[in-house]
Amino acid sequence: MNIKKKILNSAKQAFRKELGSIKSLSTLFNENFYNAVNIIYSLKGNVIVTGVGKSAHIGRKLSATLTSTGTPSYFIHATEASHGDLGSITKHDCVVAISNSGETSELRNIVQFTRRFNIKLISITSNSKSSLYKNSNVGIVYKKPVEACPLNLAPTTSTTMSMIIGDCIAISLLELKGFKSANFKNYHPGGNLGKDLKNITELMHVGKSIPLVKFDEKMSNAIIIMTKKSFGCLGVVNKNKKIIGIITDGDLRRKINSKFFEKKASEIMTKNPTIASKNMIVEEALSLMNNKKITSLFVCEDKIPIGIIHIHDLLRLTS
Repeated sequence: MNIKKKILNSAKQAFRKELGSIKSLSTLFNENFYNAVNIIYSLKGNVIVTGVGKSAHIGRKLSATLTSTGTPSYFIHATEASHGDLGSITKHDCVVAISNSGETSELRNIVQFTRRFNIKLISITSNSKSSLYKNSNVGIVYKKPVEACPLNLAPTTSTTMSMIIGDCIAISLLELKGFKSANFKNYHPGGNLGKDLKNITELMHVGKSIPLVKFDEKMSNAIIIMTKKSFGCLGVVNKNKKIIGIITDGDLRRKINSKFFEKKASEIMTKNPTIASKNMIVEEALSLMNNKKITSLFVCEDKIPIGIIHIHDLLRLTS
């Protein structure tokens, strides 16, 4: 067998093993899973995630995901816990311990600590007969997997399963807490993600830049305003300054005739235009524009235009 075929066959075999075990996780969304999430949801303190070895890496990831989605958490390595870090765990916290075997010796002290001080302990393990599971308030047990490693030794499938369980816990909590894009932005202000989560009010054109005309404005004047503002559209407002329609380049081409310039804006406009809330983020605005096949959005508060944003403004930010 040549080396290319060997590599690809090995990768496919590892993938099949992991995928098969992942599918078995659907059976663990039961009463225990509910109780684990409910403990965390009702918590007044922090979620302390712990583990050893590869489980520690998964634990760090879970803790980071929880924190970034509105559930305060931090990671304590089980070994460090035995050398002073237990002091950072309070009676208001809960501990989530990850161990495939459930018999990791380094976890003993942190487990005993939770029992001594009546601190809630949630375990994620494949062994329902383990000491970790038996000492937990709630245990999430997944089916013991065959590791993707051909020797069935290196933690591969088991760590993937633990990570997915952790993600499911975090997302359940996110939805329970009503965590929104605006909250997510507060925790992710930097990088490309921070750009996508920027509020459109930070980019919109305001004041005299907004292309607006009154509903009874004659088109002879409206078309001049539209040309000067350079957005390719006009917002039409009523007596209460609320937007009631929009005039686009397409409307001009479709409706122009010999009497066009004498008509009022309300006769040419398209009613009930798509508008944006001032709370909308860049990613949502781009998605809306793409779905509606439009290039500009009026940003409104109670239907009163406070700004306008062009798709080029958003594309410049995200490129």
